[in-house]
Amino acid sequence: MTGFGRFLTSLRTMVAAALMVAALGAGGNLAAQEHGGEASEDQIDIVHHLANSHELETPFGLVSLPRWEPIHIGGITLDLSPTKHMVYMLLAAILVALTFLLSARTIAREQARGRPAKGFAGSMEAMALYIRQEVVLPNVGHHGEGYAPYLLTLFFFILAMNLLGLLPWGATATGNIAVTAALAVMAFLVIEVTGMQTLGPKGYLKTIFYLPSGLPGGIGGTFLKVVLLAVMTPIELIGKLAKPFALAVRLFANMTSGHVLVLALIGLTFLFKSWAVGIGASFLATGVMILELFVAFLQAFVFTLLTSVFIGLMRAEH
Repeated sequence: MTGFGRFLTSLRTMVAAALMVAALGAGGNLAAQEHGGEASEDQIDIVHHLANSHELETPFGLVSLPRWEPIHIGGITLDLSPTKHMVYMLLAAILVALTFLLSARTIAREQARGRPAKGFAGSMEAMALYIRQEVVLPNVGHHGEGYAPYLLTLFFFILAMNLLGLLPWGATATGNIAVTAALAVMAFLVIEVTGMQTLGPKGYLKTIFYLPSGLPGGIGGTFLKVVLLAVMTPIELIGKLAKPFALAVRLFANMTSGHVLVLALIGLTFLFKSWAVGIGASFLATGVMILELFVAFLQAFVFTLLTSVFIGLMRAEH
């Protein structure tokens, strides 16, 4: 597949950035969890299942992860100890890398024999081609092939993290606002650097200090330009920051809300201590889990689509 080396490079960079920002946010999340109340035997501690922690849930009980001494840099505390969400981020990255390494080999072998790939490798090729041809290239615009490896990495990395959270004893790394914020920051950097490269310094500054064409000259026109700059510049800056903020919050909220709903429905069984309620809650939770499977694909698609659109809009400014 074209750009496969850049695909893996994008994956490594994305994982590293997500891990760094998740480490910065881990301290606050874990502190909030440790100071929270303990659930009684008739309750399900939803926060415990959703929040980050230094323990992994397994069928055989909790497995404690190693703890390292935090690093203090100025007023910032950087805790690089592995956490549950970090482990699942790394697992998602490894699964994506292995999936496409093996799929690429299978596809190359089948193409050498003069026939298309079938089975799992063929489905991966079809999915990657669909995202590239129907999402990336139409929205990024002319000569958008260079952005395909990053955006494909974005889609499959987010999808893998979402799906891992649906497994028994799994954890959803995208349910951590620090992780989605890291992904959004990377998208923001790609969008803005794209603008600088495509528009040049002067053209890029016009996306911040915006003035509509056709303004009158003279003293009145100068005064009008100053007023418009004072009004439009903050609006343009807020617009630039609102894009990654919306990306981060949308992914985090959608992946968290579904898990909360499933756990709340299961908790009804323990609250009412009734077989009838338990059976009804189980059917409802199963329906929500099926919907969650759809949402896992949808949110990966939406994040990639919007990032492609934002890159295309920035490139089209000139």
